[in-house]
Amino acid sequence: MMTLMLSQAASAATPIVMATKSFTEQHILSAMTRLWLEKNGFQVIPKTNIAAIIGRNAMVNKQIDMTWEYTGTSLINFNHINKPMSSEEAYETVKRLDAKLGLVWLNPAPMNNTYAFAMQRSRAEKEGITTLSQLVAKIDQLRKDDPEHNWKLGLDLEFSGRPDGMKPLQKTYNLTLDRPQIRPMDPGLVYNAIRDGFVEAGLIYTTDGRIKGFDLKVLKDDKHFFPSYNVTPVVRQEVLESHPGLAEALNKLSALITDDVITDLNKRVDIDHQSPQRVARDFLLAQKML
Repeated sequence: MMTLMLSQAASAATPIVMATKSFTEQHILSAMTRLWLEKNGFQVIPKTNIAAIIGRNAMVNKQIDMTWEYTGTSLINFNHINKPMSSEEAYETVKRLDAKLGLVWLNPAPMNNTYAFAMQRSRAEKEGITTLSQLVAKIDQLRKDDPEHNWKLGLDLEFSGRPDGMKPLQKTYNLTLDRPQIRPMDPGLVYNAIRDGFVEAGLIYTTDGRIKGFDLKVLKDDKHFFPSYNVTPVVRQEVLESHPGLAEALNKLSALITDDVITDLNKRVDIDHQSPQRVARDFLLAQKML
C-alpha cells in the first residue's frame, strides 16, 4: 500500500511538459498556464514556439504532455475535415477523434480566434459596411462603375494559396477579383496595411490585439465560411490520470479566456509592449488567482 502511494506521489510530482505556438496569444497562454499550475502545486516545463504539426506529433509520441490547441486547426489540419460545423460540433468531433489517440480535450475557452476581414472603422461606417457580403457588394459595384479605383484586399501568403482559403471563399461569396486587387503579404503586415490605407480591407485573426489598438472594424462572416477556432487545453490521458486536479485547474483557467479578454491581453503585448509574463501575471492577480 505504501509503495503504491509513493508511486502515485512521484507521478504527480513529474513535471508537465507544455508546448505552445509561436505567436503572442500562445505566449500569453503559456505564461498564464505555468503561473496558475505552479500555484496549484504542479511543475511545468514550457516549450514555446513549437509549430502546430510538430507539437501534435510530439504529443502523440508522448514527448509533450499538453498544449493549447484550436478546434479548427485539429479539425482541418490534423483530421482533414473541411465540412462546415458549428463550434459545438467541431469541438465534439475533435474530442471524439483524439480520444482514440489518448488525447483529452478539456473544456474549450469561450473565445474564437478565427479568420475574418476587417476595415478601418471610420471607412466601414462611412460606407455602411458591417458584413462580408456588403464588402463584396461594394467591390462588385466599383469594378462595374469605377474600375480605376478598385478596392484592394490584404491577405497573408498562406491563405491566398491554400485550397481551403481564398478560392473557396470567393466561390462562397461570389466574389470576383482582378489580380492587382489581391495583395499577399506577411500576416502581421495586414493590420498596418488596413490602418494606413494601403488596402481597403484585409484578412485578420479575430482576437489580435491590433484590432483594438488600430481601431479596426471586424466584418461579420454572414455566410459562415470560416471555421471555429476555440482554444482548448489538450492533455494526454495518462498525464491527467497521474496528476489529480490538473483537469479542474485547466478548466477553471480556460473558462476565463473570452474574446474580449484575450484581445485586450494581446493588445497589451503587441501595442503597449508589455511582456507576456507580466500580462499573464497581472490578469491572474486581477482574477485573484495568485
